[in-house]
Amino acid sequence: MSLKSVACIEDLRRLAHRRVPRDFMGYYESGSYSESTLAANLADLARINIRQRVLAGAANRNQHQTVLGISQPLPLALAPVGMSGMAYGDGEIAAASAAEKAGIPYTLSTLSICSIEDVANAVSKPFWFQLYFMKDRGFVADLIARARAANCSALVLTVDLQVLGQRHRDVRNGLTVPPRVHLSTIAHILSKPSWVMSVLMGKRKTFGNVAGRIPGTENLASYMDWIGSQFDQALSWDDVAWVREQWPGKLIIKGIMDVEDARLAAKSGATAIVVSNHGGRQLDGAVSSISMLPRIVDAVGAETEILFDGGIRSGQDVFRALALGAKACLLGRAYLYGLGAAGEAGVSKAIDLIAKELDVTMALAGVRTIDQITRERLET
Repeated sequence: MSLKSVACIEDLRRLAHRRVPRDFMGYYESGSYSESTLAANLADLARINIRQRVLAGAANRNQHQTVLGISQPLPLALAPVGMSGMAYGDGEIAAASAAEKAGIPYTLSTLSICSIEDVANAVSKPFWFQLYFMKDRGFVADLIARARAANCSALVLTVDLQVLGQRHRDVRNGLTVPPRVHLSTIAHILSKPSWVMSVLMGKRKTFGNVAGRIPGTENLASYMDWIGSQFDQALSWDDVAWVREQWPGKLIIKGIMDVEDARLAAKSGATAIVVSNHGGRQLDGAVSSISMLPRIVDAVGAETEILFDGGIRSGQDVFRALALGAKACLLGRAYLYGLGAAGEAGVSKAIDLIAKELDVTMALAGVRTIDQITRERLET
């Protein structure tokens, strides 16, 4: 299958599975424990019905939206995806370049393969940087300073990873970065020659933002062991205030799934919050992101911008989230599939697919602009 014959995000997913080794695709695809929350993210979105309207004068549609005070042509952003540089060589740079060409924000993960500086040197427009809290506050302060030096336009503070939800696939696969090569995996990896070439030619083979900056992590034996030792279970809203002191720019708090937490986030001075359950990768048994979105919008939507993350696979999904009050949607796995399938061109294809599906959905629902996508456009 070539990109020309790709019709939807699911096609990109299948293509990525053909081209990327199973250990890494298992990492990208997995949810925690029984993966019930991962499944709920998809199923609950699919259950929301859109009202079809006819003869509504829906010509001359546009998808422009203002996000964090900046006008952009689509109500989308690319979410932070750890290790995306292992789906394709220099994957973070490829995704950032595709986002820049589409005119939407790209979010670089703390646990990226390419470093903040690698990406900043490769693109011409500012990107967002996603920050995890770690026990070493000096290292966290250094990351924030590096993001400021790179002119990142927003800091995305992820607050739902104080401990790691176990992902069974990663345990079974023995995932490491760089990947360990065993006799049982050599044939499989060699069956992915385009992936081998792209990763071998990439700038880095391990975590670019971490390498050489935390003692003992130069030769990571296990990504999961490292992440488990570095995250701080004692985190509180006082730590958010500390980050606010370090970062004077736009602050997005990601990982809000409770109305009271949303209120606290709004009081903390956040520019925006992301309703997100980490793609079903943390608290298994939690409700879907979309089920909490309208409640959080009703509680704090007048005080702070609400972004949405969790299960977006189509333009119809974007329409549903916008109708329930989101200003924009973050694409995670959807663009990662494109990255694994074809690098930058695949990411651009994913963005284009979703934008075109949203346009058709707007036409058939009888709306011309994003601000016309309201709850009245859904069948309840």
